[in-house]
Amino acid sequence: MANYLAPGVYVEEVSSGSKPIEGVGTAVAGFIGFAEKGPISEPTLITNWTQYTRTFGGFVEGAYLPHSVYAYFLNGGGSAFIMRLPSGMEENGDGPVPGQAAIPAASGDDGRPAFEVRAISAANEGELTVSVGEASEPADGNFRLDVLQNGKVQESFDNVTVKRGPNNVATVVQKQSKLITLDQTKGGTLTAPRKDTVTALATRAPEPTPVPRSTYIGNPLDRTGIGGFEAIDEITIVAAPDLMSAYERGLIDDDGLKAVQLAMIAHCELMSDRVAILDPPPGLNSQEVRAWRTDIAGYDSKYAALYWPWVETMNPDTGQKIALPPCGHMAGIWGRTDQTRGVHKAPANEVVRGVVGLQTVISRAEQELLNPMGVNCIRAFPGQGIRVWGARTLSSDPEWRYINVRRLFNFIEESILGGTNWVVFEPNDQYLWSAVRRVVGTFLQRMWQSGALVGRSADQAYYVKCDEENNPPESQDTGHLYIEIGIAPVKPAEFIVFQISQMPHGAALEE
Repeated sequence: MANYLAPGVYVEEVSSGSKPIEGVGTAVAGFIGFAEKGPISEPTLITNWTQYTRTFGGFVEGAYLPHSVYAYFLNGGGSAFIMRLPSGMEENGDGPVPGQAAIPAASGDDGRPAFEVRAISAANEGELTVSVGEASEPADGNFRLDVLQNGKVQESFDNVTVKRGPNNVATVVQKQSKLITLDQTKGGTLTAPRKDTVTALATRAPEPTPVPRSTYIGNPLDRTGIGGFEAIDEITIVAAPDLMSAYERGLIDDDGLKAVQLAMIAHCELMSDRVAILDPPPGLNSQEVRAWRTDIAGYDSKYAALYWPWVETMNPDTGQKIALPPCGHMAGIWGRTDQTRGVHKAPANEVVRGVVGLQTVISRAEQELLNPMGVNCIRAFPGQGIRVWGARTLSSDPEWRYINVRRLFNFIEESILGGTNWVVFEPNDQYLWSAVRRVVGTFLQRMWQSGALVGRSADQAYYVKCDEENNPPESQDTGHLYIEIGIAPVKPAEFIVFQISQMPHGAALEE
């Protein structure tokens, strides 16, 4: 209480001691794959397709990431974090992919090239070179990078450096250059590039080349690969569409594919607030996808979902029909369902936008064999379009059979965790217990009223227990506060059965 020294009337703003819980975001995707340009091994927030093209370029032959992100936004997806994989080395490590040039590093380093650069447009074929020279302020490792076209300087980036910060050469070129893209070499200690070198650039942006499984898996400490998503708390969906481009080219075998998908699942289970959308290999029929699911992808996880078959769409660049892994479309549908109905609604029986066909058309009899295995089928229905016709996780536990149940719990858990930080270090007494019951109960009441919880009354839908029984004196002495919460999630009506029988003539229904 304030000390008042002079007579008068005073007004104080007093905190109520508790804060209402607000729901967290439910559909923020994390995509990993190849792109035409943009930051490498650095999760970048994208909120629409136009922003993606400005940052990462357009569609690239052989890359599924741009098409998947396009499909994500087309189908109702919100924001997304993009992790662009490096595409400069073949898996066997023989050297740079044709279409790129390396700027050599200064002497005394470990021999790695300092940067990899390439022309943005094929129209500059054979015309561009990059020159490294002295900076106007030659201190602290600064240098000047010039881009020349037919021998004339077109762009100049002065006082850039390999160090992190606003003058980092990769950052500056990415923001300002209209002619080149530049990727800084990862790993080890970088020095400034060798002075007075002139490097002829590739004539066109290369087709992305799949990389080793270790690059996909990445490292949380280096913020690379799938591990780089650990630092992004907002992500709720993880997808790796370009894993299939590696598999198609034979640069990742069944074991490599399984290793990366297991890493996706492990990441989601570790974070426990996101779900991985997995893709099967292309071109499988129903019997082959059953065999693949059984023999290769025998995953059992409540944090993963699998969709089949691949979808066919039109390439916006070429106008040609292409087959795509379904993860981008499915992630968008998850976002659309969350917006229109809520996270508690199963993301199924929804039209897949932008799809003109399916790589494999299946019947109900074929799906009857796949649905119990957790393979969510995408099916074409006459007059009803192409729809998602499954909503299961890959878990064998009946409690976690449905995607919407898993994601509803993720939403509730994250919302409660984020909305109850004010409780920490408060006096652990009955007043605090009452406040916790009130704010958590109010949040769950809203969830029940929105249809996310089942029950004729709130008492049937949820309960919150925080009292002397689960917080005895010994737990208070150790600084612990225990809150027990029970909820009854709504589950989808997966099998609709109409029981029809003949009535005797003249018989009346009993009320």
